[in-house]
Amino acid sequence: MKQRLVVVGAGMASGRVLEHLTEAAPDAFDITLFNAEPRGNYNRIMLSPVLAGDQTYEEIVTHDDAWYAERGITCRFGEKVVSIDREAKVVLGEHGAVPYDKLILGTGSNPFIIPLPGHDLDGVIAYRDLEDTEAMMKMGAGNKVVVIGGGLLGLEAAAGMAARGVDVTVVHIMGHLMERQLDEAAGYLLKKSLESKGITIKLQANSKEIRGEDGQVKALVLDDGTELPCDLLVMAVGIRPNTALASEMGLAVGKGIHVDDQLGTSDKDVFAVGECVEHDGALFGLVAPLYDQAKVLAQTLLGQEAAFVQKSLSTKLKVTGCDLFSAGDFADGAGREDIVFRDPSRGVYKRLVIEGETLVGAVLYGDTADGNWFFQLIKDGTSIEEMRDTLIFGPAYQGGDTSDPLSAVAALPPDAEICGCNGICKSTITDAIANGATDLGAIRATTKASASCGTCTGLVEQVLQVTLGDDFQLPTAQPICGCCDLTHEDVRRLIKSQELKSQDAVWQELGWKTRNGCHVCRPAINFYLLADWPIEYQDDPQSRFVNERRHANIQKDGTFSVVPRMWGGVTTPSELRAIADAAEKYDVPTVKVTGGQRIDLLGVKGEDLPAIWSDLNKAGMVSGYAYSKGLRTVKTCVGTDHCRFGTQDSTGLGIKLEKVLHGAWTPHKLKLAVSGCPRNCAEATCKDIGIVCVDSGYQISIGGAAGMDVKETELLVSVPTEEEAIETVIAVTQLYRENGKYLDRIYKWLAKVGMDWVKERIVDDADNRRALVERFELSQSIYRHDPWAEHAETKAADYAPLADLTLEAAE
Repeated sequence: MKQRLVVVGAGMASGRVLEHLTEAAPDAFDITLFNAEPRGNYNRIMLSPVLAGDQTYEEIVTHDDAWYAERGITCRFGEKVVSIDREAKVVLGEHGAVPYDKLILGTGSNPFIIPLPGHDLDGVIAYRDLEDTEAMMKMGAGNKVVVIGGGLLGLEAAAGMAARGVDVTVVHIMGHLMERQLDEAAGYLLKKSLESKGITIKLQANSKEIRGEDGQVKALVLDDGTELPCDLLVMAVGIRPNTALASEMGLAVGKGIHVDDQLGTSDKDVFAVGECVEHDGALFGLVAPLYDQAKVLAQTLLGQEAAFVQKSLSTKLKVTGCDLFSAGDFADGAGREDIVFRDPSRGVYKRLVIEGETLVGAVLYGDTADGNWFFQLIKDGTSIEEMRDTLIFGPAYQGGDTSDPLSAVAALPPDAEICGCNGICKSTITDAIANGATDLGAIRATTKASASCGTCTGLVEQVLQVTLGDDFQLPTAQPICGCCDLTHEDVRRLIKSQELKSQDAVWQELGWKTRNGCHVCRPAINFYLLADWPIEYQDDPQSRFVNERRHANIQKDGTFSVVPRMWGGVTTPSELRAIADAAEKYDVPTVKVTGGQRIDLLGVKGEDLPAIWSDLNKAGMVSGYAYSKGLRTVKTCVGTDHCRFGTQDSTGLGIKLEKVLHGAWTPHKLKLAVSGCPRNCAEATCKDIGIVCVDSGYQISIGGAAGMDVKETELLVSVPTEEEAIETVIAVTQLYRENGKYLDRIYKWLAKVGMDWVKERIVDDADNRRALVERFELSQSIYRHDPWAEHAETKAADYAPLADLTLEAAE
């Protein structure tokens, strides 16, 4: 007869317990799972990539509805547990009682909210779950956010919002960032990197109070009187075990729920796992020990002997594109010495702390490839005396082949930890390879290595390469989504080669598993068809993201942002009057100048969108497409018309380019700039396409970035005339349209195809360049339009906010 197992909390730790139980003994338990959140297990570690727009929520779901159904698990999601009767062995939920034979508490932790005056205002949130992430995702250009806490979560929150154009300030009470993982020097490098991405960092800053207006947060005040305005305040200052339910049950509780080596509580039929537990005085916030606990608890429930043992931990983190690694104790102390390596040009810093003949601590920034090897030396207490002089250079310099970049991985012992999240050592991976797991997907499926935070993915691939030798194959690209097995590149190639000219043709001919695609693939397929077959294919508005469907950016309160286009950043008194009149007439709460040299009307009601655009259209203004995967802005300086340093008419060229490219759909947003001289006031060298005017003509560069990644453009070509500059920019845009992966900015596309490939088709082949221009002009003749001119007669009610209108994660 099955035992009745009730689990409270559908987090990562309890989810791993259920994995082990249902794999080892699928018929042993009748399982009921409670979760206060209205969903099951998802990978909280990956909320940061969701916030940054690199992944969707669906991609980080660990256990979907089908997974629970296949295992016969009864799910009580969105239902809080009211109380637990230990004598009757009954869990009382909000919608009824469930008896149990065994009970697991996986109640996790609660984010710590500093009890400042005003901490209960609307707009003051933690960074803990999907709802918090969605609140941050609603922030955009024009919003100000303050993040309290300079630890990992706080910095990830700040970086994700900064990538969305948010004005972000991080307030940290300590003297350097991530002081628990990094020393002062590495913390300085991290601060410098974050500031280069537009994030303001305030160190040794103590928060005093939170000010609001009408119940909504408006500013954070520091104890020195500094006031930091904000539309959202995020507290990321730590967590505390959630022990409330355990305390009410009368279980032994200290800082967390007391558990023994088998994860048992003071009640023999009640167990606890995850961030809510306290074991031998220790609390746990990293995922690696939680997964160890889960394995032990599953074995315990199945009657097997097992014991949870606390282990030394390393921390390998990826904060906003900066690789960090720390392990051991790197504090200063008597009898200790440091070995430090700095390479400012590459942004690399390494510090090793030695005590006697052993390595006791390591901090790596910028280059963490040798982190696991250093960690193994720390764990084993290995004598480093004979390699002291070369220790900082890693295992490749300890008598091995220094010309082989894989020698460091080959030198790792079998028990070297590769995946810290799941506690997977090198031998586990090599054993899996010997048993037929010969690619990354198979390794993940059989060992779970690199299946959590993903920072060890490169190392796992290196183990594969070292072990398989000539049989190793480079990893294949990921499919476009779960609807098919084809990559973006495959789909683009097949659409062209098989002349597929409708979505239905794609679903049928390319073996789609779902009838009409999904929210991930439909926007991509719609763009590919539109770019490849502009005459035959008709754009499908329902296959666009919500902002593109509504022709405006939705804001966090359900209102919209209206951005009229200002050609090259130039406006007129009559246009300014029209904007001012519209702002007053429709009671627009915020009028802001954007970084793209335009004016943004923020807070427009959905039902007012047709009317306000009708007024702006009458004044000669058209949509700025600030919401589109297409041309956003062409930023300019004043050039020869007014500037004594100007070499060419940068403003005139910018206006011409913007009018030519206006309304063009592209794989991702497209930003241009034209600077009138090498002083580069228009910041042309960090745009998707930038032009710097010089005495001899125009230098055209591509592939810049100024978001999560900061990258300078690469020179494509220098041309003598304005006409050639325009032709070249159009050709680059069309080449990107025809070959770019959907949601790849130009710099990512350029990294894949290479500058030489682009030059061959645009600079070296004049006929091909002109053909690209002709295809672009054909597409523009069909699709370029002002959406609001077409909707002038639309009823206002059609644009009222919809009950289910939310931003898709991919936005």
